Amino acid sequence: MGSTISLAFTYCACSTVSSLCNSCFGTTAAGTSGRKRSVLLLTIAIAFAFWFQYWVGPSIVLHSGWIWNTYKHIPGMGKITYHAWYDSCEKYADDEQLLVQCASNAGVYRPTFLAALFFAVSAIATRFSPSLNREAWPAKYGTFLLLIMASVFIPNDPLFGQFFLWVARIGATLFCVFQQVILIDVAYNWNDDWVEKSNQCDRVSYGSGQKWLRAILAACVGLYAATIVGISLLYHYFGECAGNNWVITLSLIGIFTLTAVQLSGQEGSLLTSAVISLYVTYLAFSIVSKNPQEHCNPRLGHNDVGGIVIGLTLTSISLAWTGWSWTAEQRLDVEAVQTTRAVHQTRPQSNAIDLDVPFLDPEDQPATGLVMETDTLASNNSNLGGTALWKLNVIMALICCYVAMTLTGWGTLESELNDETHHAANPQVGRFNMAMIGISQWVAILAYIWTLVAPRVFPDRDFS
Repeated sequence: MGSTISLAFTYCACSTVSSLCNSCFGTTAAGTSGRKRSVLLLTIAIAFAFWFQYWVGPSIVLHSGWIWNTYKHIPGMGKITYHAWYDSCEKYADDEQLLVQCASNAGVYRPTFLAALFFAVSAIATRFSPSLNREAWPAKYGTFLLLIMASVFIPNDPLFGQFFLWVARIGATLFCVFQQVILIDVAYNWNDDWVEKSNQCDRVSYGSGQKWLRAILAACVGLYAATIVGISLLYHYFGECAGNNWVITLSLIGIFTLTAVQLSGQEGSLLTSAVISLYVTYLAFSIVSKNPQEHCNPRLGHNDVGGIVIGLTLTSISLAWTGWSWTAEQRLDVEAVQTTRAVHQTRPQSNAIDLDVPFLDPEDQPATGLVMETDTLASNNSNLGGTALWKLNVIMALICCYVAMTLTGWGTLESELNDETHHAANPQVGRFNMAMIGISQWVAILAYIWTLVAPRVFPDRDFS
């Protein structure tokens, strides 16, 4: 009797696990895009990046912990693993803090490189066959995990610490620009959603929708207040150098300019300008916090927890937008990037009467009832959902690069010599990173201003 109950329990448990795995990792249904599976894979890569950064890398180069002991007892693997992680960081052997940072950064590069490679290949594949984005996910997950495990035995240089580091810097810079597109889409949809709620309330009881308009205004005030506080803090903590002051002042000028341009016309919304203003402030912080000169950067040598938290928060917004936004694919079209309105996905209509649509004569009304889909129509619908999937895969690859740079401080190595003295082990990298982020900041500012100015410069062109 006991064995029968045990067998039944085992069968139920295995069935549950199998069903759960198939639901989370299996091939998605026809008509879907597989975007959520992509987000899950990148989330797994980020989790491995944290594990490699704070446990695997330091454990191997310091010969400590259960991870090193595990690899050490595998015949022939201990020496290979140690040299794969230690050789490129040997020049920092005299400074244990720099040695650990070097190994930790190399740990981040491994899963993020493999994830970026995965999405780059997926972008090429889905460019020609969008259905590949929803197929064979068990094999994709399995292959990805095996490659991560195998990457432990691959030397840091030249693949991770040299090639991918520079690719990730360029990719992260591009993502800072694409992040603006994502934030614009989120802000436009946010604004339109609350305006629509206001209109719906007014239809029921005139004047009752004012609360939603007040909420939009309160959100704008809050975002601009955070922007002002952020700029003030940057002047207070990073204003000791002329270079930092130039960065902060130019950022402030950019914020004033984009806000003034938006208020001077009918394009865009103040809520969107407020979101972009706060994002510009964050990029200004990213620039000055990479300054390699100690007297210009009070954060030099300290773990930039705040920067990592903000960076991962933006990453989470991007992942949510990529995986669940109705408008993600539509926003990536050239026309939609330039529009100053929300991009709406066509959704199934309900049976409710829309009083905004005039009544039609019976012969003019559209066909109703069961509509049989022809092969041509089905093909068109299938292609419609996948035309921008390759672009979303490109953005996922750029997110991988951005995560790698966020967790490693864009590849900088900083050491605390004592309580009052800090230094950057690779100052030229810090200056290069400042330039890269500065370029992305102003591209984002100018791109947003262009979306506001373009309809005025070309009034005959439809940007809606």
